[in-house]
Amino acid sequence: MEHTAVLKCTKLTLLACAGAWFAGPVLAGEITVWCWDPNFNVAIMKEAGERYTAKHPDTTFNVVDFAKADVEQKLQTALASGTTSALPDIVLIEDYGAQKYLQSFPGAFAPMTDKVDYSKFAPYKVEVMTVDGEVYGMPFDSGVTGLFYRRDYLEQAGYKPDDLQNLTWDRYIEIGKDVTEKTGHQWTTLDLNDGGMTRIMMQTDGKWYFDGDGNLAIQDNDALKAALEAQAKEVQAKIVKPATGWADYVQAFTGGDVATVVTGVWITGSIKAQAEQSGKWGIAPTPRLDLDGAVNASNLGGSSWYVLAGSPEKDQAIDFLNEIYAKDMDFYQKILTERGAVGSLLAAREGEAYQKADDFFGGDQVWQSFSDWLGQVPPVNYGIFTNEMDSAVTANLSALAGGAPIDQTLQAINDQAEQQIQ
Repeated sequence: MEHTAVLKCTKLTLLACAGAWFAGPVLAGEITVWCWDPNFNVAIMKEAGERYTAKHPDTTFNVVDFAKADVEQKLQTALASGTTSALPDIVLIEDYGAQKYLQSFPGAFAPMTDKVDYSKFAPYKVEVMTVDGEVYGMPFDSGVTGLFYRRDYLEQAGYKPDDLQNLTWDRYIEIGKDVTEKTGHQWTTLDLNDGGMTRIMMQTDGKWYFDGDGNLAIQDNDALKAALEAQAKEVQAKIVKPATGWADYVQAFTGGDVATVVTGVWITGSIKAQAEQSGKWGIAPTPRLDLDGAVNASNLGGSSWYVLAGSPEKDQAIDFLNEIYAKDMDFYQKILTERGAVGSLLAAREGEAYQKADDFFGGDQVWQSFSDWLGQVPPVNYGIFTNEMDSAVTANLSALAGGAPIDQTLQAINDQAEQQIQ
């Protein structure tokens, strides 16, 4: 597609500037992107745009930084109203919400099935953006999870790193009891008002709140039942430092109060910010549910890029995403080194940055390990009501931890869910 430096008056882009709206003409060849987080998504997209512009000087980028909630609200409002002229060419969507947009607004996003080699990406990321055999979007960052642990606390209790390999959640809890008793440090932290841990645990078994067809699956869901019971066991074993909110949760492990935390790779930067703890940390695979077929790999979070079908720059936007995010290996090394971003392009893990040992983590090849686990994450159907299901689960999890019967808890979750997703 050729572009000239003429004004394209048929397209208006609405931007937020100092809280006020203004509209302006978009130059031919300019690709507008909406995303959030200036130090991560925004910075990475600007780097990608600069790389593409270097080879395609007629194409420039306008990367607009909104709060995540604002991106979602503006996208939802525009698609629901049918007034899509104010939308960008490319938008970032969190993986958990992708199916809601794709199914609720058919035809709103450009399919890329025949333009991108999706076999190069982690399968679970491709599943997220697939509807009726058609694939939409460009897989981006991963929320692949791991078990972060304090080497010094583990050694004090008589354990070695090998003891944290191939763990079930039940074995993880058993070790936690021993470490807590011998060191005086709680084993882990948990916020029962957050649904993240339930999601991590379920996905180790390739299950979700819904079946493969997107139908609600609660009462006969062995993975959900096991995930809820595991969290209740942790609390009842008195190995958990309770957390209320994100800051409290992070402080529990960065402040040295607990020995382990199981969460997404994106927390690495927060842990490494504690320079005085260098050499005291290690990583291990995520514990798995004790169910047939479960694996020691899971996911928490992650987002991907989507092109709006009505964009005048649709073809150029797809070409850009394909050239940088699906083929540029050096790009992935740079965003890993500078931003701690683990991309979902599997071939990127062959790069030098991924294979480098990290002294902070006792010489572990942190990024190589996470990229290996990335390829093992079971794909699941997140459905269109993950957020509503999180609310139903967290509303009943504390009661279970307090001794409520599991069948009663599952029934309560099911009843609340049915009301919320009508």
